[in-house]
Amino acid sequence: MSAGTAPHRFRRGPRHCARAVLAASAAVVVALSGCTLLAPDDTADAPATGVEAADPTAIGDVPGDLHSFYTQEVRWESCEGSFACATIEVPLDYGDPGRSSIDIAAIRSDATGEAQGTILVNPGGPGGSGVNIVRDSLDYVASDRLRENYDILGFDPRGVNRSSAVTCYTDAEQDETRQESYPADASEDELLALMTADAKEYADLCAERTGELLGFVDTESAARDMDILRALVSDEKLNYLGFSYGTQLGATYAELFPDRAGRLVLDGAIDPSLGNEAITLGQAGGFERAVRAYVAACLQGDECPYTGTVDDGVRQIQDLFAAVERESMTADDGRLVPVSTFVQGFILPLYDNRNWPTLTQAVTAALNGDASDMLYLADLAAERSPDGTYATNSTAAFLAVNCLDYPMTSDPAQMLADEQELITASPTFGRFLAFGGITCAPWKYPPVLAPAPLRAEGADPIVVIGTTGDPATPYEWSTALAEQLESGVHVTWQGEGHTAYGRSNDCILDLVDDYFIDGTVPKDDTRC
Repeated sequence: MSAGTAPHRFRRGPRHCARAVLAASAAVVVALSGCTLLAPDDTADAPATGVEAADPTAIGDVPGDLHSFYTQEVRWESCEGSFACATIEVPLDYGDPGRSSIDIAAIRSDATGEAQGTILVNPGGPGGSGVNIVRDSLDYVASDRLRENYDILGFDPRGVNRSSAVTCYTDAEQDETRQESYPADASEDELLALMTADAKEYADLCAERTGELLGFVDTESAARDMDILRALVSDEKLNYLGFSYGTQLGATYAELFPDRAGRLVLDGAIDPSLGNEAITLGQAGGFERAVRAYVAACLQGDECPYTGTVDDGVRQIQDLFAAVERESMTADDGRLVPVSTFVQGFILPLYDNRNWPTLTQAVTAALNGDASDMLYLADLAAERSPDGTYATNSTAAFLAVNCLDYPMTSDPAQMLADEQELITASPTFGRFLAFGGITCAPWKYPPVLAPAPLRAEGADPIVVIGTTGDPATPYEWSTALAEQLESGVHVTWQGEGHTAYGRSNDCILDLVDDYFIDGTVPKDDTRC
């Protein structure tokens, strides 16, 4: 925070979900991941530890070459004060399980009462750490009632953080990259050439430092890992709470294993039928609506840096971005703040309207020549600690998963046309979300998945939650997913910000808790 300003506690929800893109190293990341780093919750009882094996009745019918993974003994050890941690082995390649194995890091919070099973949670991303979200923000992802009745299990999906991880930049290299910018006077052709060269350098670095794992971090493989986790906690069906990208992961699981899908809640849904370009366009519109809602609320207060109408205020924000693009700002710690980092910091508080006052403070300081508060927000988005270390590899994992999950166009003419669509949808953010296909074009491994509707025929009821003012996963995506799923049940929260459970109201809280605890399926099209 800049000197002379009163600090605001930044309230960040447990999942940051936006697809967005990374057009080479200096572009804006609208992260689909990133968990708030709150003080660890030490209220839980001491965890049960020791060596555990799956209940044979929970394993189900699995191919013989996977049997050893489903029946492995798991050593749970006390960790982080009140939790139990373990490392699970899963196949690198489900097409050839005997080839080699990788590690999946898991963390468990034992039920405070008599456990009726386990709820697996995922905070989003791709790239979000489920270990971190359970360790640091357990009260966000599980109410007291839920924690009384269930063990809560977090995991880092393949490629992420403490699991076998995608490795690209060192912390120092990531810091350096976040301070770089492209020439403000460069032509479109020059910019495309620079971004293409940077993307090639980054892709080669990721391939060199990660190895063959880089080709096996797709969402379908991660969903198959979840079934091994289900068996190893001896649950016959998977109970799951997924946020944002976690909804894609959960819906994919249900499509693969409909008979093993138990009580699934998908909050802040992604429409699996949409391609990368359509998702980015939807987010552009979502964040434009969010910035207008933010400015409208700001203008009602006494200390708003904007003047005039909502249109006027939004144009003032656009002018600020343009000024930073012409000349990077400097924070009080000496780091440069180029427009990519500045916009990343600005976008972060739009995920939760409780953070709008913090954004106003950062903008006010920037208008007075100090970008320190905005850099603070961008550091939170990147999960950078004050000592210069990064808590996760979320940016690298985000890219690696998306490059395998989505075919993307890298044709210059098409990307320029897409840029114009993005600018039309979002005059404020659209141009910062363009050219994502450049990043994956030089990736060593081609996409292995493609967008398609998911039906999960035969699965138990799946609750899909959408928030009307969600900028990162626009509301209409939740209705689309609920309609695609054969057993989808749609629930609406009428509010601002990204996702609903843990940050909305008692209506959503009770509805989700009742479904998990009692099996009470909410009425379709319930509005809270």
